[in-house]
Amino acid sequence: MTDQPCIAIDAMGGDEGLAVMLAGVARARRRYEDQFSMHFLLVGDEQAIRAGLANHPNLSAHSEIVHAPEVVGSSEKPGQAMRRAKTTSMGIAIDLVKKGRAHAAVSSGNTGALMAMAKLSLRMLPGIDRPALAAPLPTLGDNDVVMLDLGANTECDARNLVQFAVMGAAYARTTLDLERPRVALLNIGSEDQKGTEEIRAAASELRAATHLPLAFTGFVEGDKLARGNHDVIVCDGFAGNIALKTAEGTARFVADLLKRAFTSSTRSKIGFLISRPATQLLRDHLDPNNHNGAVFLGLKGIVVKSHGSANELGVATAIGNAAKMVRNDLTRRIAEDLGLDHQPTIVEKAVL
Repeated sequence: MTDQPCIAIDAMGGDEGLAVMLAGVARARRRYEDQFSMHFLLVGDEQAIRAGLANHPNLSAHSEIVHAPEVVGSSEKPGQAMRRAKTTSMGIAIDLVKKGRAHAAVSSGNTGALMAMAKLSLRMLPGIDRPALAAPLPTLGDNDVVMLDLGANTECDARNLVQFAVMGAAYARTTLDLERPRVALLNIGSEDQKGTEEIRAAASELRAATHLPLAFTGFVEGDKLARGNHDVIVCDGFAGNIALKTAEGTARFVADLLKRAFTSSTRSKIGFLISRPATQLLRDHLDPNNHNGAVFLGLKGIVVKSHGSANELGVATAIGNAAKMVRNDLTRRIAEDLGLDHQPTIVEKAVL
């Protein structure tokens, strides 16, 4: 366990700009100071960061500035971004993790570029083919549900899905403190014959691999993602990203619909005042900024992707999640759950 997580921040990435990133870092420091202290390496234009720190005087004592002359564009292709890794705020933040100066990196920038740079720089854990983007999502149950992949891999075979299941379960064991996480595969139906050949093959392997540290519960349909009946939901990145964006859009739709309903008449406004505590609880539970921070599982290091449009609260949540992963030594625990210190690995056994 690391007493003082050091987090490298891509201060220039994201839709909202440097001001929101610095405000999020300052908020994270205040929010978690009673639990643990953090140190930050703020990567980006030194002059701009120094000017921005004037608005957060208490942050200077807990941070250092690492100059980066360039920024990865939001629409830049991963190949182009990788060629500029040594000069961009995103690439340098990841390199700080590789060199051991930081325990984790957080960026709100281009997802494809972030994955490509992280995979090239940090490399994969042995036995893992691809990294998977995993994040906690709100449910009706006592815990969030971990969902992966959320966009890192648009096409996956059965082996990839099995690996995602084991990594997701290890992540849930670490972050949700679950002894044997319930794992399901996202599918178009719950029957065994439904879905693609890859999904059915992965299900067959997971049912047979009783030695894995998880409880495979079969298939789950999209309308049951938030019921709280599963701890980990596995899918390819294409379906996962669509499901994630649909859930976020639905949450905003519900919030906007309630706002419109409560302001439609004087009686509705009075009703809103009476029900305000309940509606605020609903709003907080559905707010993506309270669940922000997806991690690339399978890498030899921790890289967290914050939503590009995250506000100050969202950035702080992503940073807090990164720090918790560091303190719980997530990478080592995943390797242990995967059995990477033995030959053959658990994942290799599961797909033979």
